[in-house]
Amino acid sequence: MDNRGYYDGFGGAFIPEILVATFDELVDAYMDAKADSGFWREYEQIMSSYSCRPTPLTFAGNLTEHFGGAKIYIKREDLNHTGAHKANNVMGQGLLVKRMGKKRVIAETGAGQHGVATATMAARFGFNCTIYMGEVDVERQRPNVFWMERLGAEVIPVKEGTRILKDAINEAFRDWVTNMDTTHYVLGTACGPHPFPEMVTYFQSIIGKEARKQILELEGVLPKRVYACVGGGSNAMGIFSDFMDDPVELVGVEAGGEGLESSRHASRLSSKDASIGVAQGYKTYFLQDDDGQMKETHSIAAGLDYVGVSPILSHLKETGRVRFEAAMDHEVVDALSFTIRKEGLIPALESSHAFVQAFKEASELSGDDILIINQSGRGDKDIFTVADAFKDPGWEKFIIKKAEGYNA
Repeated sequence: MDNRGYYDGFGGAFIPEILVATFDELVDAYMDAKADSGFWREYEQIMSSYSCRPTPLTFAGNLTEHFGGAKIYIKREDLNHTGAHKANNVMGQGLLVKRMGKKRVIAETGAGQHGVATATMAARFGFNCTIYMGEVDVERQRPNVFWMERLGAEVIPVKEGTRILKDAINEAFRDWVTNMDTTHYVLGTACGPHPFPEMVTYFQSIIGKEARKQILELEGVLPKRVYACVGGGSNAMGIFSDFMDDPVELVGVEAGGEGLESSRHASRLSSKDASIGVAQGYKTYFLQDDDGQMKETHSIAAGLDYVGVSPILSHLKETGRVRFEAAMDHEVVDALSFTIRKEGLIPALESSHAFVQAFKEASELSGDDILIINQSGRGDKDIFTVADAFKDPGWEKFIIKKAEGYNA
């Protein structure tokens, strides 16, 4: 990365002039904090005492036996406070907000995990908090909306555009322009204008630091491959970051939705449907038409249907350092169901994309090889979507009964 936030042409900061001073302030605060060894120690301490770090690296013995190939390990980011890797980033940014002396935070959210994590951080540090969430995601992630509001956040449904994550990001930026003196935008993924891609990766790198140390302690060797789902890219960059200089294959798995041949997917780096463009303050691959208008996306996982992707991952695709694949909705549901039954683990629908690809490839490798799957979040947030996908009759009766009770 150069000092303007470019990764061989991807990234940058395409921002209105009114936000330049705010971004300069953020860059200075971040660089000062990064240069201060005490800041990282404070960050690790709060993540240890407040968010269950280090998270375990779990040997999946039943899955390993079933596939008969490589040993499968699972990095348990689902055990973080609030149930996902999102806590890593928001607590780090929260410490920066304290340094900058601001009193209000805003955020966008898709699956709701980042929104819950931001609302939790705001409650912990005493900040006012506003969360923007696409109206479609509000409906399919209602439990997370409930918790955000209980934590004291104002949740604003975004009713413009396609009413999903990209529209929530747009509204959050509009808010920031109006309130930049008092407000920090806690961007939730490794996207957006510089310094967000690098800064979010910095905080999420705690995943990779732990995973690398843990696998060497457990097995004495590095893994053959590391798998992570890819929406914006924060959990992937987090676990990939500490393996970049090692002879380890890194595999990012995007949302294949209803198929790459359809228009109902969110695969930017594993399909031919994306092209390089500039939107939402940075340059990367976007799913856009010939006129630069953003296309509608689809994924069974609310956190993976973003129209763009981290500029760092775009760079890593171009250099060949990361391989990108796509998992279809039906494969994701099958992988989730299989993992639940085999290991008693309930990965989020987002995380289950990584499981799909690892399951496809595990048996091709030898028993001396090791795979690590990043379980970036837990699946209880997806209960409505998953129960519907499983067509569970007991769940359907429960929902009908509840609805009848409310309407009585």
